[in-house]
Amino acid sequence: MEKPLIGVLALQGDVREHTEGLIAAGADVVAVRRASELDRVDGLVIPGGESTTMSKLLGVFDLYDPLVARLGDGMPAYGSCAGMIMLASNILDTRADARHLDALDVTVRRNAFGRQVESFETDLEFAGITDVPGAAPMRAVFIRAPWVESVGDDVQVLATVPSGPAAGRVVAVRQANVLATSFHPEVTGDHRVHRYFVDLVRAA
Repeated sequence: MEKPLIGVLALQGDVREHTEGLIAAGADVVAVRRASELDRVDGLVIPGGESTTMSKLLGVFDLYDPLVARLGDGMPAYGSCAGMIMLASNILDTRADARHLDALDVTVRRNAFGRQVESFETDLEFAGITDVPGAAPMRAVFIRAPWVESVGDDVQVLATVPSGPAAGRVVAVRQANVLATSFHPEVTGDHRVHRYFVDLVRAA
């Protein structure tokens, strides 16, 4: 697959920034707001935003059931921040009426790092990206971010917080064709996570 067609769920969040990252990583990109658009794509990015609002919007746009079906069929997906929450199988500190997509066997805690004023940046080691010769650490931006409390047997931990009060907390995971990060790689200009996902889509 020379140029996979990757959708960016365009209900809220950093749609433009993810689009730019995916194009830089060698993909064609389409905004996804309808089931007909979802049907066309080889993979999907779920941006950050507000996860309970996003779950409602998936219902409003009649996308929830088609998205669950495509994920169940093995469509590759990448979720950043709220996208990680949406992909998780279990969510702590969420509303009772919030729906999620059950595509990652992880337990995620919403707003685990605190409120907006407690947003921060740090350098991370990211398995499969920074562990190659000459690779620089990844600058990670956390904005009202979740973290992963626990992972299932089939989930690979790709990155953890290196230091500080949250040292050791899991902030990037992969299970088969599904990737998720607590942080926002789309805002730094470092397209390595997008390249990782585009390669994952090609392989799938």
